[in-house]
Amino acid sequence: MKVALASDHGGKRLKQEIAGLLQDLGVVYEDFGCDCEGSVDYPDYALPVAEKVAKGEFDRAILICGTGIGMCISANKVKGIRCALVHDVFSAKATRAHNDSNVLAMGERVIGPGLACEIVKEWLGTPFEGGRHARRIEKIAQYEQK
Repeated sequence: MKVALASDHGGKRLKQEIAGLLQDLGVVYEDFGCDCEGSVDYPDYALPVAEKVAKGEFDRAILICGTGIGMCISANKVKGIRCALVHDVFSAKATRAHNDSNVLAMGERVIGPGLACEIVKEWLGTPFEGGRHARRIEKIAQYEQK
C-alpha cells in the first residue's frame, strides 16, 4: 500500500506523528507538506493529494488540518474520492468496511496523537466488505459520471 500524507499549518504536528507511525508500520508513504509555521490554505494540499489518489498514483491518503473539515470538504471535490472525517476508531473501521474510503481526514485540534494513531491503524487495516456496500459505492460513482 502506498499512502500520500499532507497537512496545513494546523495539522503539521499530528502529521509528523502519523508519518512516524507509517514508518514504524512499514507503510510506504510520501509527505506532501506543509512544513512551514505560517498560515497556509488547506485546499492547496488537499486537492493535489486527492488527485494523486484518484489517478491511482497512491492507494490512499491521510489529510490533517485543525479540525479535518476543510481537508475533507476539499478532497471530496475530486471525482473518485471518498474522504471520511474521522475522530474515533469505530468510524475509521466503518468507513473502510462500508464506504471504501480512500482518504482519511483528521483534526489536530480535535484529537490527540495517541487516538489518531489508533484511527490510522484501524483505517489502514480494515478491508472493504463489498456486497450491499459495493452497490452503494457504485451509485455514487454513477452520479459522479453525470
